[in-house]
Amino acid sequence: MEEKILSGKKRGMPVLICLFAGYVLAISGAVVGIMADNRGDTSAGNTALLVVSFALIFLGWLVLPGFKVLKPQEALVLTLFGKYIGTLRGDGFYYVNPFCVSVNPAARTKLSQSGDVAPSNAMQALTIAGQSGNTMEAAGNKKISLKIMTLNNSRQKINDCLGNPVEIGIAVTWKVVDTAKAVFNVDNYKEFLSLQCDSALRNIVRIYPYDVAPNVDTTGDGMADEGSLRGSSEIVATRIRDEIQAGVEEAGIEVVEARITYLAYAPEIAAVMLQRQQASAIIDARKMIVDGAVGMVEMALERLNEKHTVELDEERKAAMVSNLLVVLCGNHDAQPVVNSGSLY
Repeated sequence: MEEKILSGKKRGMPVLICLFAGYVLAISGAVVGIMADNRGDTSAGNTALLVVSFALIFLGWLVLPGFKVLKPQEALVLTLFGKYIGTLRGDGFYYVNPFCVSVNPAARTKLSQSGDVAPSNAMQALTIAGQSGNTMEAAGNKKISLKIMTLNNSRQKINDCLGNPVEIGIAVTWKVVDTAKAVFNVDNYKEFLSLQCDSALRNIVRIYPYDVAPNVDTTGDGMADEGSLRGSSEIVATRIRDEIQAGVEEAGIEVVEARITYLAYAPEIAAVMLQRQQASAIIDARKMIVDGAVGMVEMALERLNEKHTVELDEERKAAMVSNLLVVLCGNHDAQPVVNSGSLY
């Protein structure tokens, strides 16, 4: 299905003026005919004038459905007796065939996203408008928004490549670029987009570990790398965006961007993983402390030997090294014991 843009339809104002003028003439003709009939004029011309005038008055409303008003970044898909005839795009006052019907199967679909249609209940509509900060449109509105919208899908629990359950949520910004595909190629383009987002998120998250892990290939080149959900969020988001775009191409939707809005271990393993991270951090800190302490001890022994400050045998050196390491690697301040006697 190819989109056809209807041009030359911005004639709503001239048609409205003609309609108004026609009503004025019809009412005037009816008044003249009635006055002539009251005077006893029953000629064929007077009868025809009355018939035409009343026909225009009572049937003139049939042209009213042909008036269409569009705001910026709005579109209207039109069908005539079931056949797609084209799409109105851009702001303006249009007039089309009054028997044309606008089509938007997603008009009543409400997702957790910007620009959605409000429910029919007026009080609920006011509540939702207050929460989102946007004015919702009527539930029966068939216009298709061409603006960039944001879809916040609910958080999902997915196992990463190591089998650890993680909770992740994404925000997808998207827009309709082909109204004909969006309306006729899929049943409901909003629900279709939401389903594709869920599927793409699961497909990509299963490739990555939550944190950097050894012997994990996330790029598919057969070599281990350091990709992870936490450390490679930009790359993960780009791959999710590309995966969604491939799925919604036939629906006439362009995915502008995808961003990870929430990422955490699932509650059932969060405490264990936190302990693991804490243990890893403690081990790394201890390694750094020990490396620094050994370097300081080596420097102390070298300085003592260079300046011949004191002569130490191997046993005394071992005791000195042990004491220095205890002092430098301890968790608390050292409480020294001063030896006031002889060294030997």
